[in-house]
Amino acid sequence: MNVLVTGGTGFIGTALLPALQAAGHTVTVLTRNTRQVRLPSGVKPIERLDTLATAPDALINLAGENLGGRRWSVRSKQLFVDSRIGTTTRLLDAIKRWPTPPKVLVSGSAIGRYGPRGDEVLTETSAPGDGFAAELCAKWEAVANAAETLGVRVACVRIGIVLGLPGGALGQMLPPFKLGLGGPLGSGQQWMSWVHRDDLVALMLRLVEDDNLRGAFNGTAPEPARNTDFTRALGRALKRPAILPMPGFVLRTLVGEMADELLLQGQQVRPERALAAGFTFRYPTLDTALAEVLK
Repeated sequence: MNVLVTGGTGFIGTALLPALQAAGHTVTVLTRNTRQVRLPSGVKPIERLDTLATAPDALINLAGENLGGRRWSVRSKQLFVDSRIGTTTRLLDAIKRWPTPPKVLVSGSAIGRYGPRGDEVLTETSAPGDGFAAELCAKWEAVANAAETLGVRVACVRIGIVLGLPGGALGQMLPPFKLGLGGPLGSGQQWMSWVHRDDLVALMLRLVEDDNLRGAFNGTAPEPARNTDFTRALGRALKRPAILPMPGFVLRTLVGEMADELLLQGQQVRPERALAAGFTFRYPTLDTALAEVLK
């Protein structure tokens, strides 16, 4: 298939592009600057959707400014909104212009849609939560799902904490942990719903290729972990102690509102629909995932 990817130069996209090529797909990336972007050989960059006279067979929409990349403010929140909803809206406008629509749109979302939920087990049928991230994800999915009315099969992937290197959440954690200065955040009892990057990429490929799959899918591994257990597992993998806690009030001072929504509270998310579809995780446990990433 001909596949158009937004966000193809990001942490997930850089792993997705070669996987799409390996599966036999022809890949185009929508990017802001075709001259400076570095892409795998054979991947075509474009700066505007109107350069495509006809629709690709598939769209994968991963565009979005990293919610954990900067302190939240009125300005940064608007950037988060524009980079997600704005890009998805432009894709919808392009679908309306093309003579025939794409077969499928796989659109990113996040488990932040569920909001802080304590020990509640969350599946794709769970109600949306409260907070900025939850509202943002709900609106983002609503815009993507509007493509269904245009004849496009839509699958939204609610992505958890993605484990891979370089970069990503794990890349931010490693420096203090390598020095033996890592430890739980706040109480350490909050759930961390994670996924190995290779498994997330494989799930996205499955959603592109399987005509029977549509709707929401949790992009998380089957075994979420509490923050305390996650830090212990990371310490074991690095052969370093992981016992120095980071108090919640310190995190709130350092990063503000983001601390409560993304770091000190969590969600216990299960990939019920992926498992029901027969998807097999290569790295279903935290120890196996961390061992592979840090090998």
